[in-house]
Amino acid sequence: KTVGLDFEGLIEDLKNAPEKSIVLLHACAHNPTGVDPTPEQWKKISDEKQLFPFFDMAYQGFASGNTTRDAFALRYFVEQGHQVVLAQSFAKNMGLYGERVGAFSVVTASPEEKARVDSQLKIVIRPMYSNPPIHGARVAGTILNDAQLYAQWEGEVKGMADRIIGMRDTLYNKLTNDYKTPGEWGHIKSQIGMFSFTGLKPEQTKALAEKAHIYMTGDGRISMAGLNAHNLDYFAESVSAVVKGNL
Repeated sequence: KTVGLDFEGLIEDLKNAPEKSIVLLHACAHNPTGVDPTPEQWKKISDEKQLFPFFDMAYQGFASGNTTRDAFALRYFVEQGHQVVLAQSFAKNMGLYGERVGAFSVVTASPEEKARVDSQLKIVIRPMYSNPPIHGARVAGTILNDAQLYAQWEGEVKGMADRIIGMRDTLYNKLTNDYKTPGEWGHIKSQIGMFSFTGLKPEQTKALAEKAHIYMTGDGRISMAGLNAHNLDYFAESVSAVVKGNL
């Protein structure tokens, strides 16, 4: 209804979940919606102490442009005593798609628990892939452990995030001011990260594909990174036309 987060419904679901349920949480830049909880909402989610948080962080830096800010939820949960699990990817924010580089982290209560968890992880990993490719991991490790390269990387990530944020602002302005598109489009700017849940209906996305050759998922999800100065006006004009029923 709002193309946003039903926070009350989320909290209700968490309260109704069985104790010690594993809850998968996107640390930032939620995929596929682009809808992230606010810091205050994250704090309330953290209050549900009976659950086991499993964080998926694939877009650190691509939400706000600041890697520290994008890690707020994860670090807050750890500060509050949660023993979290983190699946982290550097495929996107380091441009290492073909290398599939990431890290799996577990916060344990003691050295003895750490040893037990480490043993179990090795049992799982051994038959799956045994030894992962090392090239991408060495690239990521070199960047993260060199102050100059790290600063350069953070600047480049911010540049990418700022471009996407700029595309959001421009798309919103074109839909609302230039083309007077019916409806409320504030969610284009309030959502964050690479993806946007536009709120377009299946029949509208079908019409855009068949008549304007603009392709997205049937539920209206788009990749904001696919928009640029050359195609954004055509996209906005076409979306406006399909919403008005003129395409």
